[in-house]
Amino acid sequence: MGVHRNFILLLTVTLTFVTCNVSNSKIEDECNLSAELKAEIASYSSTVEKIINAAVDGSFKGVTYQELSLFVDTFGNRIAGSQNLENAIDYMIDKYTADGFDNVHGEEVQVPHWVRGSESAILVEPRNATLSILGLGTSVGTPPEGILAEVLVVKSFDDLQSKAEQAKGKIVVYNEDFDSYFSAVVYRSNGATEAAKVGAVASLIRSMTDFSLNTPHTGLQSYEENVTKIPGAAITIEDAHLLQRLQDEGKTIKMLLKMEAQNLPDTTSRNLVAEIEGTEYPEKVVIVSGHIDSWDVGEGAMDDGGGVFISWGALALLKSLGLKAKRTVRSIFWTAEEFGYVGAYQYAIDHANETDNLIFMMESDFGTFNPIGLEYSAGTTGGCILQEVMKLLASINATGTRQSPAVGSDIEIWTSDGVPGASLDTESEKYFWYHHSNADTLEAESTDYLDKNTALWASVAYVLADLSIDFPRETTDG
Repeated sequence: MGVHRNFILLLTVTLTFVTCNVSNSKIEDECNLSAELKAEIASYSSTVEKIINAAVDGSFKGVTYQELSLFVDTFGNRIAGSQNLENAIDYMIDKYTADGFDNVHGEEVQVPHWVRGSESAILVEPRNATLSILGLGTSVGTPPEGILAEVLVVKSFDDLQSKAEQAKGKIVVYNEDFDSYFSAVVYRSNGATEAAKVGAVASLIRSMTDFSLNTPHTGLQSYEENVTKIPGAAITIEDAHLLQRLQDEGKTIKMLLKMEAQNLPDTTSRNLVAEIEGTEYPEKVVIVSGHIDSWDVGEGAMDDGGGVFISWGALALLKSLGLKAKRTVRSIFWTAEEFGYVGAYQYAIDHANETDNLIFMMESDFGTFNPIGLEYSAGTTGGCILQEVMKLLASINATGTRQSPAVGSDIEIWTSDGVPGASLDTESEKYFWYHHSNADTLEAESTDYLDKNTALWASVAYVLADLSIDFPRETTDG
C-alpha cells in the first residue's frame, strides 16, 4: 500500500471522530417536517417495538452474541492476507446462503499481506527485562540477529528534532502524552519515518490507549518514500514509563530488538454482500456494515466482530419477522479495513455507477457497547427525520442523534461526498482499552448490548428503507 493511501487513512480516521455535535434541542428548533411525514414515521412504532421485543426479550434474544461467539471461537483473529480471513468469509457466505438471503456473494479485492512473525524486545542495560511488544502493520523486520542498540526516549517529534544528534544509531522510543487517541496516533503512523530521518535504527511507540494491563496495541504505520525503512513496534504504557524513568535517572539504556515482520505480495480477499431485496424499489439501498478483518492479535471480537454481527443480525432479525421494506436492505462486510479501507475503496470503484441509489449507509466500527443512538452525517432535514426515527427506540433508551462532519471509517468514503449515513453511537469510553490488542476478545462484548444494538440497527435500516420518500441528500451542516 502506497504512502498516499496511508496519508488519506490518517486524515480520514482523524476527521471521522472529531465530531461537531449539534444538540437535539437546536435541531428541533430548525425542524419543519410536515405533519404527514412525522405521522408516517410515528406509524412504525408498533413495527419497531416488534423488532425490539424480538431482539431483547423474544425469539432473537441472545442470538447475535451466540453467533459472534461461535464465529470468534472458530476463527479467532482475521488479518488481511491470511487464509483464516478467507475461511471466515466463506463461513459467512455459506451462512447467509443457507438462510435464504438475496444476492449473497463475495467481491474480490487485492489486499496487503503483512506477516508479523516472532518478535521480542529485551532490555539488557541497566538491567535485564523482557518487554511486551507488538510490531506495527507494514513494519519491516530486523536482521535475524536483531538490533542491539542504545535507547533514546522522546516526548514528541519536536523533542526528537532537538535531540537529533543523540538519535543516530539508537532505538527511538516515543513516550508521547496521550490526550486522545486521535492526537497521539500520528506517532504510530509516522514515528518510524521521523526516527529514520535522524538516523535511528528502530522506532518504538507507547501504545495508543489511556489504560493498560501490560497490553501493547498494534495498528497501521506508514513509510515515507525515499526514507530508510526501519522497524516499528508498540510497547506498553508501563514499559514506556519505565524507559522514561531510567533515562531521567541518567542511566544508559540498551535493548535487543528482534522482529521477523515481512511484507509479502498482495493477495486476493473479498467484500461480502447479502441483501433482503426491496419490494418496490429494489435498486435503492440502505446499507448496514462492519469490517470482517481484524488485526492478528486477540480475537477481533470488538473490532469489528460486533459490528459485523449486528449487521448480520439486523438482516436475520428482519427476515425472522417477515419484514421486507420497499427498498433493499444490504449488509456489507468490508475486507482489509485495518490496512487503509482497502475493501471499501475497491467497492466504491466497482459500484461507482450505483452511488445515486445509496439511500443511507450505516457502519458500526467503534465498539458495540450500550447504545445511545446514532452519530450521523446529513443535512437539516435528514437530521430531523433521524430524530423522529430514533424516538421509536425509547424503550431501549437509544434515542440520541449527533451530527458530525464525518462518520464511520469505511463509509466515510461516501458520506464525505454527500451520501447520508451514520455510525453506531454507544457508551464507548473503554473502546481503546481493547482496541488492536490481545484484550480484544469476546469478554469485551455483552449479550444484552448486542441485542439492543441489533434492534437499533434493524429498526433504523427497516424504517429508512420503507418510508414513502427517499432519505434526503443535502449539503451537510456540520
